[in-house]
Amino acid sequence: MRRNRFVSLVTVAAIALAAAGCQGKTAAKPAVTVWMYPVIANEQKSTAYWGSIEKDFEAANPDVDLRIEQQPWANRDQKLATAFSGGKGPDVLLLGPDQIPQFVTGGSLAPVDKVLEKDKDKFLPGALDALTVDGKLYAVPIYHTVTTTIYNKLLLDKAGISKPPDTWDEIKAAAPKLKQAGVATLDYSASPETSLNLSFYPLLWQAGGSVFAADGKKVAFDQAPGVEALTFLKGLYDEGAVPKTALSNTNLVADQALGRGQVAMGFTNTLTDVRTVSASWGAANVIVGVPLQNKKRVGFGLPGGLAVNAGSKNVDAAEKFLSFMTQPKQEISMATASDFLSPRTDAPVPAADARSKKFDDALQYAYSGEVNPAARQIMALLAVQIQAVLTGKKTPRQGLDDAAKQANDLLARQR
Repeated sequence: MRRNRFVSLVTVAAIALAAAGCQGKTAAKPAVTVWMYPVIANEQKSTAYWGSIEKDFEAANPDVDLRIEQQPWANRDQKLATAFSGGKGPDVLLLGPDQIPQFVTGGSLAPVDKVLEKDKDKFLPGALDALTVDGKLYAVPIYHTVTTTIYNKLLLDKAGISKPPDTWDEIKAAAPKLKQAGVATLDYSASPETSLNLSFYPLLWQAGGSVFAADGKKVAFDQAPGVEALTFLKGLYDEGAVPKTALSNTNLVADQALGRGQVAMGFTNTLTDVRTVSASWGAANVIVGVPLQNKKRVGFGLPGGLAVNAGSKNVDAAEKFLSFMTQPKQEISMATASDFLSPRTDAPVPAADARSKKFDDALQYAYSGEVNPAARQIMALLAVQIQAVLTGKKTPRQGLDDAAKQANDLLARQR
């Protein structure tokens, strides 16, 4: 009987297995270790899916021993950096666009252009661009995320709001009505554990701003659009339109204000979130809208890509797995299982219903963010200052200035 290798890396023994898999010292055939993350939110569904991928890949490639190991989202950058610095880590890993530059700079990733050499024109150009650094592709896209706005119709009706607010001005106008009805307006995740791609950055982009200056040598979030975005957020927080639980909110919809029916709308939500809140609100009370607009209408969405560890002893076998996962069958199955979209233009995933179609429509507004080797470090610096602003310790201007000084010092040291 084939043993189940799909395990959670929560013990020292499992971490040791990852290192052994990467080095392939004891395997009779090349062992490819993959660090995967919970892109399929349901744990049971995720286990079954990746177990079937192992089985199907090894049937097609009997000369390769594939080991897919599940990692948590929390502290993933630190864990990867530690693994790479120690000369260990997996053969293959899942990365987002803003993670890639820092690992390319450190020499930890191998270019993977040849994996898509024959099929490159069959992928969304934006997906490939987002995973490219200095003209070289460092990850192959296996899904494409998109987030948009969702609304609790029951709460909007309770406040007498017939048109779901989808601009900043409409949100500010709706807030007093919703407060009078006893509910908050906008869900927000201010915990430092949450990526700013799913919280502050979309507001910054909607205000017409950017995280970095065009040359990437300095940040730009402290300019006028950034102040406008943080002032908008702070104003909503102060009047109770953003719930106080935002400070510890980590985008886990089910157990927080949005999922509990305490706030009328969220603005960086996925199709999986829709399925989650449908169970608690009732499907008829879930409205899926478009990304919010201020100066621009933009939401967050990016490709998830498989990258290869430059230190892998089994690069050829690792590339076989990348090639396998980027075939139409796997791209469609991955997107279907994760409730995301397919990055292949010749392998779209048909929308299951009208709400799924709304996410397809939102893809035109999706922005994957700005890549920079220091992107994740700067995100951590800024997240702390945003918390200080929300709690009244600093003004939006002060918080952004302080974050910018720290960030620019960091960027200067890295040049």
